[in-house]
Amino acid sequence: MATVELRFSALPEHVRTARLVAAAVARRAGVDESVLDEVRLAVGEACSRAVGLHQRGGITGAVRVALTDQEKRFLIEVEDEAGPATVPAPDAPGGADPDEDTLGLAVITGLVEDLEVTNGAEGGLIRMSWPVSADALAV
Repeated sequence: MATVELRFSALPEHVRTARLVAAAVARRAGVDESVLDEVRLAVGEACSRAVGLHQRGGITGAVRVALTDQEKRFLIEVEDEAGPATVPAPDAPGGADPDEDTLGLAVITGLVEDLEVTNGAEGGLIRMSWPVSADALAV
C-alpha cells in the first residue's frame, strides 16, 4: 500500500496542483481512465472547501491530501484544520454564502460513490475512494 501525501497552504492557487497530482497518482494506481475526470473534480471540490474553511476561519494551518493505492481501491483523504465544522453567518466579516459548503459537498457526493465526511475538534476529513481496474491488478 503506497501513499503520496501533499500538504499545502490554504490558498486557492494550490488547489490546481492537488487536482493534477491526484489525477496522476490515480492513473498510476490503475483507476479507469473514464473516472479520472471525476477524481480530479472531486479532489478540486474537497480542496476548495478546505481552503475556504481555513480562510473564513482565519486558520493558517495546512490542508493535507493523502493519496493511497490500496489493493482494490484508490483512496483519497482531504483534511482541514478548521476545527468543528461551522459556517459563519452571512453577515460575519469575510463570511461567504453559508450554502457554499453544502453545495461543495453536494457536488462531491454526485461524483463519488464511496464517500465519508467527518468533522472533529481538529478539523474535517473527506474520505473518497474509487475501484482500481482489474487490468491494473493483473500487472
